[in-house]
This record gives sequence, structure tokens and C-alpha cells, in this order.
Amino acid sequence: MLYLVPTPIGNLEDITLRAIRTLKECNYILAEDTRTSRKLLDHHGISTSLRPFHAFNEHHVTENVVKELISGISISLISDAGTPGISDPGFLLVRACVRAGVEVTCLPGATAIIPALAASGLPTDSFHYEGFLPHKKGRQTRLKYIEQLPETSVIYESPHRLVKLIDELSTICGPDRNACVCRELSKLHETFHRGSLVELQTYFKEHPGQVRGEIVFLLAGKS
Repeated sequence: MLYLVPTPIGNLEDITLRAIRTLKECNYILAEDTRTSRKLLDHHGISTSLRPFHAFNEHHVTENVVKELISGISISLISDAGTPGISDPGFLLVRACVRAGVEVTCLPGATAIIPALAASGLPTDSFHYEGFLPHKKGRQTRLKYIEQLPETSVIYESPHRLVKLIDELSTICGPDRNACVCRELSKLHETFHRGSLVELQTYFKEHPGQVRGEIVFLLAGKS
């Protein structure tokens, strides 16, 4: 079986007992960054061996991993943070396993999407998950698509492009559209900045020191 195991997005305590047991009992663990993952495993006393599995090698190693799974062993897949396959490597392997008849299961656990939504103050009855936007080609097309959606949109963004994103959305959506910037979720300096796009625009330009860390951006839907 292939186990997709969510790992903490910040606080190392945000991992389930089942996840710890699964990581201890599987034959080996595929990890996006073995150095980052080893710190987590050491913290929880997990000695299972790690193998790299990331965007640069997943096309090459997927076939061999599937063959090993077919032979009868169990493998866990983890990313640097959150749930594998969600804006992280994993989809290609899951698809290959499904096609080969290998059982795949995903454990519940840490993700940045739900905490950001729940604490944003924006409607949560339905939402659009955009993930990471293109840096250049196709970016404006995606932003214009998001602008007309009636539900809350969830966007992952680099701190280096946060102000640019707010500027772009303010132009496309109008300055009065509500939004929320969630920063460093579950970590020591977790913050939520809520307000209109023009208010967020002003705040982050006046407080550049706040533009750092992992960011989840939420945009209210079009009325």
C-alpha cells in the first residue's frame, strides 16, 4: 500500500498518532527533502529510512516505486509540509498506483487551506482552491478568472510577490474587495491581516517587515 501522510506545516506537534505509527511501520519513506524530513522524524523518534521524491525526479522513480509496491511492501509519501499531492509532488505516483491496481490511502492531517479559511472571516460554505499562480505566462488570465468567482479563493503566494499580488487584485477586482493574508500558520509568529485590498495594500507597503514567511492569501468572492 502507498500511504500519503500529512506532515506539520509549522508546529512539529501537529501530527497524528496514526501518522507517526504509519511512518514507523512502513518499509521506507519517500520525502520531498530528506534533510527537512529527517528533523521531523528525529523529533518523533522515527528511524525509518528516507528516499528523495520531488518534482525533479518523480518522473524517473515512479515506475520503480510502483514495482516495489506491487511486490508487497508498504511505502509512505510525505512532503516538506502539509498533505502530499496538494501543490506538492505526489499526483504522478498516485495516478500510476491507481492504474496499476496498487491500494492508495491518504491519512487526515495538517494542511494550510482549512485553518486559513476557518480563521479568515470570509465565507467558507464553498471555496475555490487556486494554489500557486503562474509567475508570468498565464498569470493575468488566472487572476481575471478568480475575480469573477462568487466563492472565496485560496491562493498560495511567496512573500516576495505578496505586494505585487495585492496590487494586481486591487486593479482587477477593485480596491474594496475583502481579503485576508494568513502568515506563518501554526508557527510562533502566526498572523492574520484582514481588510479590503486597499487596506492590505497600504499596510504591507508601510510594514515591509511583515512580508515574510509562508503565506496563504484569501480573496472574497464577487458579490
